[in-house]
Amino acid sequence: MMSLRLRLSLTLGAAFALIWALAAAWMLSDLRNQMMFSLDQRLVASARMVAGLMEQLPALPTKGEGTHFSAEQLNVPGGMACQVSSLRGEILARSHTDPQQTLEAEKMGFHDQMIDGAPWRSFTLARGDLRITTADRQIEREALNMSILLAASVPVGVALLGCLCLLWLGIGQGLAPLNRMRDALMRRSADSLEPLQIQPLPSELQPLLDTQNQLFQRIGRTIERERRLTGDAAHELRSPLTAIKTHLQVARMTDGAARDQSLARAEEGADRLHRTLEQLLLLARVEGSLSFDDGVQCSAEQVAKLAIQDAASGDRQRIKFQPPTKCSAAPVQMPAVLSIAALRNLLDNALRHTPSDGAVELSLETTGNRVRFVVRDHGPGIAADDLQHLTQRFWRNGQSTGCGLGLAIVQAIVQRCACTLHFDSRPDGLRVELTMPLQTV
Repeated sequence: MMSLRLRLSLTLGAAFALIWALAAAWMLSDLRNQMMFSLDQRLVASARMVAGLMEQLPALPTKGEGTHFSAEQLNVPGGMACQVSSLRGEILARSHTDPQQTLEAEKMGFHDQMIDGAPWRSFTLARGDLRITTADRQIEREALNMSILLAASVPVGVALLGCLCLLWLGIGQGLAPLNRMRDALMRRSADSLEPLQIQPLPSELQPLLDTQNQLFQRIGRTIERERRLTGDAAHELRSPLTAIKTHLQVARMTDGAARDQSLARAEEGADRLHRTLEQLLLLARVEGSLSFDDGVQCSAEQVAKLAIQDAASGDRQRIKFQPPTKCSAAPVQMPAVLSIAALRNLLDNALRHTPSDGAVELSLETTGNRVRFVVRDHGPGIAADDLQHLTQRFWRNGQSTGCGLGLAIVQAIVQRCACTLHFDSRPDGLRVELTMPLQTV
């Protein structure tokens, strides 16, 4: 796996080298054009100087091979050829650096020509009856241009390599805070959940550090919740187990009605233990990351009927439910097993706190894309100070006979599935409102 430093260096270095290469190509191309222009201007200047010199010299012969002058005599720079001819094409004078073949002087201005198999660049100037032609070899021009380009490109290449090295070092320095975070995490003990404190830290990495610390906090709360659940569960399970053991011992030592009564109480303790274990398992699944989506969808009315059916079997006839005349057929936007479990626990809690001759009322109504279930019992009610404790695990008031997990499970389902839960204690009982989202049709 490629490191982040190497990946950034390659990406930025490639982009950097591409930009430098384009800029260098542009600069070198412009430099070459300027060099060629300067060499052409040298031909023009030399032709004009020779023309001025010719005006000062005595009359030149008009026939024959012409007069040979040295480059210094014609005031021509070294490596450059010069030829003076008449309008009829007769060579009147030429420098010793001229090639064996005569320079073409028919065309005025600049002209590229092949002489003795080599390319030449020439310039012809007409001055009176004379034509002055100056020329130099293209191979010498290219050699001079190449040496200048090489001299200009070496500093560019060295500067590019230096910038790439500085880029590598700069990226390493910029990633140093990440290395400090890594080292801080590696030095931590396995059970440490304290927030990371790394200073100074760039603003771009601060959200990462905050997210990491928030993760530690969530993990800490989860571990604390599990520890509390384990401790509470051990305490709650100890009581029915002790009762079952005690009643079985009594049954072993007695006969008749006392023995039957002890066995019946032991069976009640086993039922309570079974219910507590089921509630604990359901609470652990709801608070965990396990999925409840089994593809089953239920409407609000179906959820109400299935919750009544799953409520305490001996008391379900005490639940009064009158379906509304107009009820949305849209399915509830949450797993059916969770919606049914939440409403069933509310009904079980209401039945437990309602006298045996009293009834529990269940109603529902839809508003927009949400459905509201209202469960009302006719028990003694709850003190206002105790309403905040209703959804705590294993919390019970002095009049409750349950295990204290039903409403905690409802609260966990509400938090998981974007529902709302509201308690309203009245003198004649407790009124609970549970709102669930509906799927948009």
